Amino acid sequence: MQVYLVGGAVRDHLLGHPYHEKDYVVVGATPEQLLAQGYQPVGKDFPVFLHPETKEEYALARTERKSGHGYHGFEFFTDPDVTLEEDLIRRDLTINAMAMDDAGQVYDPYHGRDDLEHKVLRHVSDAFAEDPLRVLRVARFAARYAQYGFRIADETINLMRLLAESGELQALTPERVWKETSRALLEDHADVYFEVLRQCGALKVLFPEIDALFGVPQRPEYHPEIDCGIHTLMSLQQACKANYTLDVRFAVLVHDLGKALTPKDELPRHVMHEERGIQPVTAVCDRLRVPTQTKQLALAVCKEHLKCHQAFTLKAGTLWRLLQRLDVLRRPERVEAFVQACECDAKGRLGLEDREYLQANYLLDAMKTVRSIKASDLPPDVQGADIGEMLIQKRIEAIALLKHELGHHHHTV
Repeated sequence: MQVYLVGGAVRDHLLGHPYHEKDYVVVGATPEQLLAQGYQPVGKDFPVFLHPETKEEYALARTERKSGHGYHGFEFFTDPDVTLEEDLIRRDLTINAMAMDDAGQVYDPYHGRDDLEHKVLRHVSDAFAEDPLRVLRVARFAARYAQYGFRIADETINLMRLLAESGELQALTPERVWKETSRALLEDHADVYFEVLRQCGALKVLFPEIDALFGVPQRPEYHPEIDCGIHTLMSLQQACKANYTLDVRFAVLVHDLGKALTPKDELPRHVMHEERGIQPVTAVCDRLRVPTQTKQLALAVCKEHLKCHQAFTLKAGTLWRLLQRLDVLRRPERVEAFVQACECDAKGRLGLEDREYLQANYLLDAMKTVRSIKASDLPPDVQGADIGEMLIQKRIEAIALLKHELGHHHHTV
């Protein structure tokens, strides 16, 4: 029996990219042999085992045949006679189809090393088309390795295009689409993922609300980049650059979906786009079963981002109500995330990427101020329902004072 390190660990080891997970393939063994050595079985559909000490995954070499639609339409075949080459050919990309033995020798039957050197993402075989999720995986790898200058081979993009047109993508479960997308959003160049999906026609199928933004104009005096889709990806770039959380990145991705619904005769103005965005943001979240906390922030940013940009001109009471809607007293981290997303929107514009977003500090100062005012600070004679009323009054007064001081320091924006 021979054991090989396979897939991502080999690829990233050769590329010099950090990696954590190691997967192994075992050739020339039976499940019984591995169990006898103390390996623990996991995975119902095919024989995968955990190493008794390291708990890393060891899979028996296998071949697979597609037997139906979607992800579960596969039959696996394992046997001590299945070769390493047969196991590797069913993988998605040549750079993921390499193996390494414990002496450090690399087995590369499908020329993954060449593609790694020339920075090409290329499918291994026609079996690529059997799992439509691979369209998303390639887009995610394009985002992951954008920093090294990787590109997708023409024949692979063509295959992805065929898959997008075939209707196969609709067979993907929401969980799998969200899992790939959330992983892609956390890459340093998450915008590339959506760009690739758009290029092969998959964005239109899986994220029609985002796809609809491309080609929609905005007013050049505010948006020199003009196109709403380009603005969305530029804003996402800002969120990646600042290394914000998944929730912030997703909120930035969907903050302007309402602009695709602006009546044609009103373009390039987008009055009311915040309200119009609520329906498409909700649709995306519900369709992909996006986690509740992620959805809540996305809706808040969609609804309120203009209020954040206008923070300096808002009356103290209006600003207090905005903070209250963001749940300032119970969830300060939510206000911070909201402000971060709004900052990405402001900086995601051509030539304005480095302009300071002064509203951020103002909102965070206002948040700290209102949170510091406690019932215990009120005069002892204030009782019952009056306590709540007076707290609100004190908080609004404190914001007004903050605004007044700000006005003295520098003219409001």
